[in-house]
Amino acid sequence: MGVAGSVVPDRPRWHRAWRVARLAALGTGATAAAGAAATGVLLGQARQARRTIPMAEAPPPRCDGVYGAKFPGAAVTMVVLGDSSAAGYGVHRRRETPGALLATGLSRRLQRPVRLHRFAVVGAISAALRFQVEAALECDPDVAVILIGANDVTNRTPPALAVRYLVEGVRALRAAGAEVVVGTCPDLGAIRPIQPPLRWLARRWSRQLAAAQTVAVVSAGGWTVSLGDLLGPRFDAEPGRMFAWDRFHPSAEGYAAAAAALLPTVLSALGHGAERRPSPTRLEGVRSLPKAAHVAARHPGTEVSGTKVRGSESGPGGRWAQLRRRRLFGVGAAAQSAPATDTPAVEGLT
Repeated sequence: MGVAGSVVPDRPRWHRAWRVARLAALGTGATAAAGAAATGVLLGQARQARRTIPMAEAPPPRCDGVYGAKFPGAAVTMVVLGDSSAAGYGVHRRRETPGALLATGLSRRLQRPVRLHRFAVVGAISAALRFQVEAALECDPDVAVILIGANDVTNRTPPALAVRYLVEGVRALRAAGAEVVVGTCPDLGAIRPIQPPLRWLARRWSRQLAAAQTVAVVSAGGWTVSLGDLLGPRFDAEPGRMFAWDRFHPSAEGYAAAAAALLPTVLSALGHGAERRPSPTRLEGVRSLPKAAHVAARHPGTEVSGTKVRGSESGPGGRWAQLRRRRLFGVGAAAQSAPATDTPAVEGLT
């Protein structure tokens, strides 16, 4: 299980952005002079962002253990896979990590214990999911939560390749009987140290990958939740509160917002319907999967899952998909009482 607590030695994030900016500018098809000017602007922005965003220095808090041990019944086994956003880099207490928040909320709503195993690794790209999935399958999980994609964007991994690695992992988990919920690639255009026009490119690349992830994951039998700019209005209005000290990873409040978006879908994937709004919004309903993926990529917090229309999984536009905008579960401050020996005392979702 050593992979779960490690930090991947990583080149500076914005060394990769330097390369991304150069390739993007040279690939625009503009004149040589315009291309050179664009390259200079983008390279300058990448260098500035590299100076602003520090590298990961230490692993995030461990969050493995049993949550809700006071509840009766067999424990639900949940595994968390992916990159630093899944591991909870940017917070100092395990109760603030997304895994702990999800496990606590899940145990309270199911009134059952939840055994959590975290295999997410800081710096991971989608190619690393193979090793995480292999380790996770040894735990015989009931549900897997995957957050991945940001490092594929900064590395400029071809989207088709990143999605292939992701869908291979989803299929392996589904074949083993686990439900799978994927939080799709976040919108890197929301990161303040990235300035336009590099910010615009980052947003475009992020949304393209998120849409491709949605199509592939739902086709493989999983569920997706678009994280986008992580429920952006609050991040735009309060970046000092919603981002960690590095201005790149979420703060404790930021992770709580992401967990609030993911938890209803995790419950639904396990067959426990989450609360819905009394009346559907214009974003909800059944669409072809490609259209649903496009809508979800532009509207954070949107759930996409496979569905049937008149008994058929597919229509003229491809596979059918259901879009939902679930009511988000808020974050409470009440800690679990009388924890077992291996039960972290955590604050949960109420």
